[in-house]
Amino acid sequence: MTTLNVNGSMREFEAESDTPLLWVLREQLGLTGTKYGCGLAQCGACTVHIDGVPVRTCVRPVSSVKSTEKIVTIEGLSPDGSHPVQKAWAKLDVPQCGYCQSGMIMAAVALLKVKPNPTDTDINNAMTNICRCGTYNRIRAAIKAVAKGGDLHSAGLAIAHTDGSTT
Repeated sequence: MTTLNVNGSMREFEAESDTPLLWVLREQLGLTGTKYGCGLAQCGACTVHIDGVPVRTCVRPVSSVKSTEKIVTIEGLSPDGSHPVQKAWAKLDVPQCGYCQSGMIMAAVALLKVKPNPTDTDINNAMTNICRCGTYNRIRAAIKAVAKGGDLHSAGLAIAHTDGSTT
């Protein structure tokens, strides 16, 4: 048995040493919020944090992660969706299909941790994940809204919701 520190708990699993971390998280530990997208570390759907750093898990062998390193998946970020980035994502209707969004959120959280008030260039450099639905303007707006303390009107989007409210 091998042990990893995932979302604040020590978790045991059995897998070959070259098994990508993504498959251990999804198949062995049942944490399916982290998605498989490309298998080449290009799209970012598989992004989690290891010791606070965004990492693409589809190409990271599980044997390269020490049991002392802290892995945080989308499930561990906020089990009830109350993280400010998750709240901004929902309020600004960022996801369309939603497939890439857990990786996007994890990348955005990491960016805001190191750059609490990111510029457009900072966002461009950090947010290299691919969204096939093309919600990049909303992603940028959500990041900026969180940087402004959750002020969704500062995001620069005029979204009319079905309940008649606007953001």
